[in-house]
Amino acid sequence: MRTFTFLIALLALLVGVYNYLDARLEQFYIFEPNHLHDLSKRAIATHGDNTRAVVDYIVAELELKVSSVHVNKDEEWVFNNAGGAMGAMYIIHASITEYLIIFGTAIGTEGHTGRHTADDYFNILHGTQLAYVPGSFEPEVYPPGTVHHLRRGEVKQYKMETSCFALEYARGWIPPMLFFGYADTFTSTLDFPTLWATTRITAREMISNLLKGKL
Repeated sequence: MRTFTFLIALLALLVGVYNYLDARLEQFYIFEPNHLHDLSKRAIATHGDNTRAVVDYIVAELELKVSSVHVNKDEEWVFNNAGGAMGAMYIIHASITEYLIIFGTAIGTEGHTGRHTADDYFNILHGTQLAYVPGSFEPEVYPPGTVHHLRRGEVKQYKMETSCFALEYARGWIPPMLFFGYADTFTSTLDFPTLWATTRITAREMISNLLKGKL
């Protein structure tokens, strides 16, 4: 009986802490969706289809104008399989409340967005992304310079028919999203070296940012 009472009290405490922090998430963010969208458009306007130069432009400004200590300049690309789609990503920032990555593929992919505990802003840098929601008879179309905002708790089908790269920004509770990112490893790919690389980089960046006072 005492154990049960303790567990109920602990659960109530955790729920209280979660609700308190969830109502104050805005104070933990260091990136702004409007700035990232504007930065993406300026990078495209400056470098066009040179996606390599577009990425360099974005990272350089983030380091200069947002925070050099919270931006990962080590461009470590790893595969990402999630929701049936496959691409590669470069983690620019990862913390408890935000992540910022370059995600894309040179040959196209399609899959499930996942239903997440964060808002996701997909800023198209190169190529076109299509999205679909049940009941619609036309796709949502996102060409370069546009942003696909997947709101917290929503879900869609998405497709990148050919080469497509984006600056993807998520703000909210990031750790629960990792389960979606890891699931395909255990149910499909069995690519454990990639899982380890993803875990190592993500954990390194999250812990590093926590030690710097960034939740």
